[in-house]
Amino acid sequence: MHEFLGFLIDVAYLKIGAITAPRWMFKKRSGWDERMGKGAVLPPPPAGKKRLFIHAVSVGEVNLTRPLVERLRDQVDIVVGATTDTGIARARQMYAGMVHVVRTPMDASWMVSAFWKRVKPDAVALVELELWPNMLLKCEKHKVPVCVVNGRLSARSFKNYRKVRWMLGWMFRQLVFAAVQDETYAERFIEMGVAQDRCHVAGTMKWDSAFDAPPLGNAVDQLAKGFGIDRNRPLIVAGSTGPGEAELIVQACKDAGYRGQLLIAPRKPEHFDVAAAAMPGCVRRSTSAVPPAGTDFFLLDTIGELRSAYALADLVIIGRSFIDLHGSDPMEPAALGKAIVMGPRFEDFTSAVEALRRHDAIVQVEASELAGTIGELMSDPTKRKALGQCALVCVEQQRGAADRHATLILNVMGFAHA
Repeated sequence: MHEFLGFLIDVAYLKIGAITAPRWMFKKRSGWDERMGKGAVLPPPPAGKKRLFIHAVSVGEVNLTRPLVERLRDQVDIVVGATTDTGIARARQMYAGMVHVVRTPMDASWMVSAFWKRVKPDAVALVELELWPNMLLKCEKHKVPVCVVNGRLSARSFKNYRKVRWMLGWMFRQLVFAAVQDETYAERFIEMGVAQDRCHVAGTMKWDSAFDAPPLGNAVDQLAKGFGIDRNRPLIVAGSTGPGEAELIVQACKDAGYRGQLLIAPRKPEHFDVAAAAMPGCVRRSTSAVPPAGTDFFLLDTIGELRSAYALADLVIIGRSFIDLHGSDPMEPAALGKAIVMGPRFEDFTSAVEALRRHDAIVQVEASELAGTIGELMSDPTKRKALGQCALVCVEQQRGAADRHATLILNVMGFAHA
């Protein structure tokens, strides 16, 4: 039965792939052997340990696995998987010599089978959602429990999922538990088929990830030196920006009469060149050239250095919040005690933004108000400091989700949480 269902799913994938080929076939991607499930066979877990496969997607999901991995790795043999090139690069950087890191394959049945022979997990944890039918069928066949951690199901995704609940419900019903971020997400998971007693509101591990992040050491100094940033002059950092936001932020700084430095870090590599065009003469982090003196514009076009950039900032602007892309993560700069400005779009981070609001730790504005807000905050260090202190209090009070997730996973795997 599993093989027949896998065949039908593969046929559907082939049809979808053929239809969508013009959109993806010209995108540059690496690791095609890994994407097809190939690679070295992992050694078996040490005696007395079981293997947990944690599947993330890209950089954001990989980053939030760290506090969970730290809480589990003494008792469990961990394999962290990522899908995207940036995600796998970040996982290898973050977990070098600590846990196994692999690329999660595409969901064709033969690719999943090849991957399974290499990894042989005893349990699978899917970060945020990421339910793939062939992977779930393989887990069911081998009686491997599957759970969702840091679960979320946005309003727009839920609207689409609910239309085909008759087709997707079995995947939600297969979950041994779904640990979700808030009550709203819990209601959506339950409606999609997760049993009510298996759906737990555990909070988001991103607060733990932000709070417990390892010391930056000399990374901040290296970033400042590599860019040629003047530490004695003000710096605004716009993180995880989307299409069109670089131009918006540059213009807002001009309209505000801001004479300091501006660093922009686009969310995706395909937006690097467009952002550079919005900042004529900017220094790009990816170049090895000695930065010219007196430059005010900087483009962070590398992976894994955004936190260091936030650490340098006098003011942080959260990207993808001024356009129709549902916001970016404000928790990392909050944990660094930074003053934060965000636009009106934050649907992907509703709980976090609401928590920061309750603590008066974030300023939310429309795009038309951004220039005035920049002018006000950059001329008032006391107000910026107060915002940052409120952010630190908020982060401290929101911690604890990683411990709750670890307890649930260890119970499923037959261990007591140490």
